[in-house]
Amino acid sequence: MDPEAVRKYSALHAKPDGLVLQYGTAGFRTKAERLDHVMFRMGLLAVLRSKQTKSTIGVMVTASHNPEEDNGVKLVDPLGEMLAPSWEEHATCLANAEERDVWRVLMDISEKAAVNLQQEAFVVIGRDTRPSSERLSQSVIDGVTVLGGQFHDYGLLTTPQLHYMVYCRNSSGRYGEATVDGYYQKLSTAFVELTKQAFCGGNEYRSLKVDCANGVGALKLREMEPYFSQGLSVQLFNDGTKGKLNHLCGADFVKSHQRPPQGMEMKSSERCCSFDGDADRIVYYYSDTDGHFHLIDGDKIATLISSFLKELLVEIGESLNIGVVQTAYANGSSTRYLEEVMKVPVYCTKTGVKHLHHKAQEFDVGVYFEANGHGTVLFSKAAEMKIKQLAKELEDKKRKAAQMLANVIDLFNQVADRQVISTTDAERQAVTPPGLQEAINDLVKKYKLSRAFVRPSGTEDVVRVYAEADSQESADSLAHEVSLAVFQLAGGVGERPHPGF
Repeated sequence: MDPEAVRKYSALHAKPDGLVLQYGTAGFRTKAERLDHVMFRMGLLAVLRSKQTKSTIGVMVTASHNPEEDNGVKLVDPLGEMLAPSWEEHATCLANAEERDVWRVLMDISEKAAVNLQQEAFVVIGRDTRPSSERLSQSVIDGVTVLGGQFHDYGLLTTPQLHYMVYCRNSSGRYGEATVDGYYQKLSTAFVELTKQAFCGGNEYRSLKVDCANGVGALKLREMEPYFSQGLSVQLFNDGTKGKLNHLCGADFVKSHQRPPQGMEMKSSERCCSFDGDADRIVYYYSDTDGHFHLIDGDKIATLISSFLKELLVEIGESLNIGVVQTAYANGSSTRYLEEVMKVPVYCTKTGVKHLHHKAQEFDVGVYFEANGHGTVLFSKAAEMKIKQLAKELEDKKRKAAQMLANVIDLFNQVADRQVISTTDAERQAVTPPGLQEAINDLVKKYKLSRAFVRPSGTEDVVRVYAEADSQESADSLAHEVSLAVFQLAGGVGERPHPGF
């Protein structure tokens, strides 16, 4: 490690004066032109983390559901998980260091984390399809190489694919082959085996319309199509050939606006879904015979999966510990259904996949999905063996799952502006500014079966307002009133919020 080389390269990736960034729920995100120094320094940090863990570390260049002109970066830990919290602090410190202090901060991190600087380091890198991503990936590579780290640049990947590559490399291939082909083989084999049981007749033709948000998911899904059985037809929309990334399309758009993306025509009962820009979110939806739009968001996905698994376990008399992890912004009706009807315990954490994932690891079967479509199911080894034995029950469960959808009410999620709020109690209570939580409490009392929360976004410079009630009209009205309270008490700028914002 050569301090002069680090200083020289750092000057080529200089930090803009006065810029301060925070490693948030999904790493760093801001306008792409402000990120060159961050990418270089995250390359440096990835080398230190690799040395400290004696493992492969991942770096993903993406801003997920953000607009095309944004970009971002996050580090992936050895088991394919989010970066450890203590290293998030190191990332923030390093990203905001002045040029003259970069080497000193690197040495401080090495000392605090007990990094063996003689240890070899290996970093894998992926990126999404944003125009800025290739250039910013090269900045990461500069950071890795100047500290003597080795790397493999996978180029264009979805975020889940990069997480997979990291885990495969650190499990010595036991989890799978650390290649794109290995990823397709593993997932498609599981899918084909599952659907053999789900469609017992063998003659049902399955089709799916996929909104790819004009992102990397379109490229990778096209590559994956040949791995599926001939009984599955995938039709891609917003595939990047025209239109901007995440503009009027993608999982976040569909979830927020409760309607199909631009460019997709839906017929009655067609199966449809949407990715986001880096394909780590998914929501499903369909239109019924009366033309009504039905969204199967993360809350419903978690409800369906966990209820299905709970029923199977009860039928065979297994006592595996199953739990669902949600945030305060989960649909309250899904929580009540799981706890009161299905008797599945539900736990609440702060917003962010890393918080849900950590909690879900405490169970034999841990299910977590944010409403926006981030999520998965975690199985212990014992649970995995039991679940495989129960696959033949899928056909009957599929019918029950369709009936269950009618018991989960769609409640609306609103978005407001301005990041001036701090929260506590898993983001369900506003601490600042003074008087805001009291105002929200008074507003909630006006509506039946209502809740409302506010929080600063972890990925965008906005304040998010969440409201639910016993009807769409009431939810809209409550969201508007809470937005006005935020505007008035938190120093809102621009136009006052108006109904239907």
